[in-house]
Amino acid sequence: MAIDADTKLVPCWLVGLRNANYAFQFIRDLKRRLSNRVQLTTDGNRIYLDVVDDLFSDNVDYAMLVKMCGSDPESERRYSPAKCTGTEIQIIKGNPEQSHISTSFVERQNLTMRMNMRRFTRLTNAFSKKVDNLKCAVALHFMYYNFARVHKTLDMTPAMAAGIADHVWTLEEIALLEKFQKSSISN
Repeated sequence: MAIDADTKLVPCWLVGLRNANYAFQFIRDLKRRLSNRVQLTTDGNRIYLDVVDDLFSDNVDYAMLVKMCGSDPESERRYSPAKCTGTEIQIIKGNPEQSHISTSFVERQNLTMRMNMRRFTRLTNAFSKKVDNLKCAVALHFMYYNFARVHKTLDMTPAMAAGIADHVWTLEEIALLEKFQKSSISN
């Protein structure tokens, strides 16, 4: 998923594998939603190097934040993630501002998603049995997050901060979207 550091808006996301095909789909979707040159930071997945280069060419300030992980024998437990022992910033393209090279907002959004959707809770059997169900749950989560959930640091929703909404949406408004979409498709 992508997130704007200033507005906290999640402009796009993709449920899929971490391979070149999905990376291309994801970055292409992100690029289509942007109108200006942006600063982009990705994690250390090397697949993004060619994809960002192909899709953005020279119209991006791009950095990669690579985390070095290792095990901590004292805190090693069966399901504990590896401990981050350091990070390395790699400037890939353009002139990204050092102070904005971060993946922290995406990582925090991942935690928000895990806390708000039971299917993402670790060590649970509440997972989606079908990929389409997972995609719908993720879309509903981000619709609510962007348009109906007031962000504590913004005192408004991310969509309002980005200037694409003028009010906090209700759950009823979100639920009516599908009804409106179905009626416009049949017309």
